[in-house]
Parts: sequence; C-alpha cells; structure tokens
Amino acid sequence: MRKLIPALAVIAVLILVWLLFPKTKTIPNASEKYSAAVTAALTTAPPAAVAIIESNFARVTAPTVVVVMPPVSVVPDGRPFPPEVTNMEPEIVLENVSHAIRNYGQRFGGNPVGSNTEITRALGGDNPGQVNFINADAGMRVNDKGELIDAWGTPFFFHQLSGTEMEIHSAGADKIMWTADDLVTR
Repeated sequence: MRKLIPALAVIAVLILVWLLFPKTKTIPNASEKYSAAVTAALTTAPPAAVAIIESNFARVTAPTVVVVMPPVSVVPDGRPFPPEVTNMEPEIVLENVSHAIRNYGQRFGGNPVGSNTEITRALGGDNPGQVNFINADAGMRVNDKGELIDAWGTPFFFHQLSGTEMEIHSAGADKIMWTADDLVTR
C-alpha cells in the first residue's frame, strides 16, 4: 500500500502536466497550403473538371520564401521601435523573429535567455558584440515596455527548450495566449 501511494501521485502529476500544457499548432508551410487547396478543389469538382484541375496544379510548385536578415552592427539608441501596423503576414513576422534568435545563437553560441524584455534587449544590442538583430523592416516591433510583439500587438512568449532551441508563441488574432488560434514556431 505504501508503494502504491507514491506511484499514484506520480501518475496524477503527469496527467496534470499533460492537461495544463497546451497542444501546439505548427504553422503550415506554403507547399502544405497549396496541397490543401488542390485537395479541396479535387474533392468538390465534378469528374470532368478533375483532369483539368490536376493538370493545371500538377505543374505548380510552392514558392520558396527566404528571408535573409544579416546582423547589423548598430548600437540601438535605447528607444523602442514604434509599434506601427505592419503589412506582413503574422506567420512571416513570427518566422523573422525566429531567424533573429537563430542568428543570435549562431553568433554567440546560444540563444538569448530570460523574459521577453530581456530577450528583446539582447537581440537589440545588449549583447557581447553590441549587434542589433531586430529588424523593423522584417515586421519586428517592440512595444513601449521593451517587449517584442506579434502582428496583433501582443508580446511573444519565448519558451527555452535548450541552449540552442526555443519555441516562440504568438497569441494569435484573439490576443489570448494558449488558445486554438495561437501560432508557434521553433
């Protein structure tokens, strides 16, 4: 009986952790979006049109979008970037933040750590090389609290998985973290 109680406690903790941590939604890449569009078109089209649809879409390949954000050796003047509206897709902004963190990690041998404000400060030039990885042209915006914010103006949540891997969460259009419309990338 004494051995059963600790085992049940461990199982209860594991169930609680599983229930509390959200199931993440990954961002589909462009080819997955095109494949979904083709599949939807083929399932709703009449049989005569299927051959035409298949022949038209068979030659289409998803464009590869590569955003190159070279580190800029500029010491920021301490003022945050104004959080003006960006015309970039939220997924692209999230991916650009991910690229900035990867560039930081490659340059300094590990990701920045801490809260959103601390990570933003490190990316903004408060690092050993005084390199600014924040690029306003890439949709990266900082609010008046010094936090990197998503396309809807909500601060990102950074989850450090290891010294070189980090999950970045955006609250999505509803601006509430840990709901179904959240965007997540590594």
